[in-house]
Amino acid sequence: MLGGGTGNPPPATNVAAMTVVDDTYTGHVEPGTAARRILPGATIIKASVGPMDNNTYLVTCAQTGETLLIDAANDADLLIDLARRYAPKVSLIVTTHQHWDHWQALDALAQATGAPTAAHSIDAGPLPVKPDRLLEGGDAVQIGALSFDVIHLRGHTPGSIALALDGPATGAVTQLFTGDCLFPGGVGKTWSPGDFTQLLNDVTSRVFDVYPDSTVVYPGHGDDTTLGAERPKLGEWRERGW
Repeated sequence: MLGGGTGNPPPATNVAAMTVVDDTYTGHVEPGTAARRILPGATIIKASVGPMDNNTYLVTCAQTGETLLIDAANDADLLIDLARRYAPKVSLIVTTHQHWDHWQALDALAQATGAPTAAHSIDAGPLPVKPDRLLEGGDAVQIGALSFDVIHLRGHTPGSIALALDGPATGAVTQLFTGDCLFPGGVGKTWSPGDFTQLLNDVTSRVFDVYPDSTVVYPGHGDDTTLGAERPKLGEWRERGW
């Protein structure tokens, strides 16, 4: 079982503003730092924040400068500084699921940017900010010229979502933001055999059966991976039960 916070949250951390983003993107980001991947029609900034090495992503449309912020997890000052310097037109903040470690900076970011917020309807209740938009599987999130497909993945939480971006802006390589549903080496943490089976079934049928091996996976914690790197392990995951 990989990833996902439960229990009572610690206080949100407060760090000094960060002014430099590393353009040597490897998929690994040290805690408290950020890196940027430049695609043909978009840029992706990945920041590692908070005590649980949460990943926050700012995906910016090259045509319009509009940005989707995924998981305002922690370190509000750092994320506000990133947004102001590198992504001043945040159009929407999406929370991938209800767990506390993914929304500690949500209220501060929504106030600082003025951006509306969104989450799946099932997971909206625990969030500190009532979502302006309720998402469902099959929806599309439009940010400038970028269109993100919403994928409902049950098991880690009832309303977890992933967001898939593809098309010319990505150089025809799907960019998949999976929250705590898929990581290098396994699916996200679950709390019962039934939840695990549900999550693995959803990840298999709604992700691996739909997207190619070249798809880049951006998880809610830790390093990036690809579907091609993880696909051969699906049988092993099912057999071990986590």
